[in-house]
Amino acid sequence: MKRSLFGRLWPNVTAVVLFIGFVFPVYWMFSTAFKPTGDIISEDPVWFPTDVTFEHFEKATGVDHFWTYVSNSLIVTLCAVGLALVVALAGSFALARMRFKGRRGFIIGFMLAQMAPWEVMIIAMYMIVRDASLLNSLLPLTVFYMMMILPFTILTLRGFVAAVPRELEEAAMVDGCTRAQAFRKVILPLLAPGLMSTSLFGFITAWNEFPLVLVLNKEAEAQTLPLWLSSFQTAFGNDWGATMAASSLFAIPILILFVFLQRRAVSGLTAGAVKG
Repeated sequence: MKRSLFGRLWPNVTAVVLFIGFVFPVYWMFSTAFKPTGDIISEDPVWFPTDVTFEHFEKATGVDHFWTYVSNSLIVTLCAVGLALVVALAGSFALARMRFKGRRGFIIGFMLAQMAPWEVMIIAMYMIVRDASLLNSLLPLTVFYMMMILPFTILTLRGFVAAVPRELEEAAMVDGCTRAQAFRKVILPLLAPGLMSTSLFGFITAWNEFPLVLVLNKEAEAQTLPLWLSSFQTAFGNDWGATMAASSLFAIPILILFVFLQRRAVSGLTAGAVKG
């Protein structure tokens, strides 16, 4: 039986409305960053900038320690994601392939860690880092960021490992591969969608993290981009063009990564959620 016209239209209309609602703030941020100051403060909104200027980007990148913030964010984020993937690959393989006492408790523990709000543990983290004389260092941030994204990474990759038939791994071992070689040559290539989805999630989580670096790193040389972005009122005052330029620069890495990985990442999230 054919669906009614309303039944065919409402999903598309809803999708369009949601798309506009999510995309318009991003468009307005980027377009404002390229507008002259006169168009920004004009009473009549300028929807499509005609006079493009890069003045606001020059002002945003001219702030003291900007490139230090960029390098710190990249180092901490990439190292945290890389370490989490290495640990999660081993942990997910153990949870999916091996049977040991307390295995179910491990899985429940990872789920609880995923749901726990990290903000309530900031004081304890601060005391640990202070006692270790590691305040204003990138090492604690890297370790804590890795711990933040590790539960989700393990649980997602566990579903992918469990979805790989044991027979493939056993066949490789019969052909002379060790267990480690079978994992590297047979299982690891099949985990690509899961690795992409967890990498994207981990990158966004670590890149956007703000409270921890605010508490642990007080010196400008050890801070990251989220803290720099939060100080726009001090750095730029009421200069909304520079503020939007700073926000655009902060969002560009995530947008680029999402554009390249979104198709595989979405399929990885759904597959990892239903398998295992």
